[in-house]
Amino acid sequence: MKGASSEFLQKIEEQYIEGIADNMRTYGVSATVGRVLGVIYTNRKPMTLEELSTETGMSKTRMSQVVREMIDLNIASKVYEKGVRKDLYNVEEDYYQTFISLFTSNWQKVIQKNKMIGKRLANQIHKELEQNDQLTEETEEELNLWLTETKQWMNYYQWLDELVDFFESGEIFKHVPKPE
Repeated sequence: MKGASSEFLQKIEEQYIEGIADNMRTYGVSATVGRVLGVIYTNRKPMTLEELSTETGMSKTRMSQVVREMIDLNIASKVYEKGVRKDLYNVEEDYYQTFISLFTSNWQKVIQKNKMIGKRLANQIHKELEQNDQLTEETEEELNLWLTETKQWMNYYQWLDELVDFFESGEIFKHVPKPE
């Protein structure tokens, strides 16, 4: 932008960072993570915890927690730069990959948790059906309905698991291509 003032550029950068923060809320991630993602992204190079703390006004301890959360979400990583002794952190610069990382990271946790719940419920129901010879016909029917429901539950989470794989493999782009 020829002749753009540094104040104008600063405002653009702040709006960009706030836009990312708003997007993160949509993905179920804190706006704080979004702001830090935006700060690193607009910096256009890896940053230390100290630099991030200064830039955001957060404590180094809080910054460390936020960066750890970003690494867990697969949207940031620790990087090495020759001659730099402090840990540096960078973010994924591909918007599509950031979306996939956020989408799949959140769903993987839900999928694993609910698969465990489904297995536990199915085991409990099977055990009750096999070991309790005092069940009324009505109770046995109800337990079998719950067993069917649990199987549908497990099928749903298996389907979600396959959907996550569809995104992570990049197969999604064969069906919904990125714009040129």
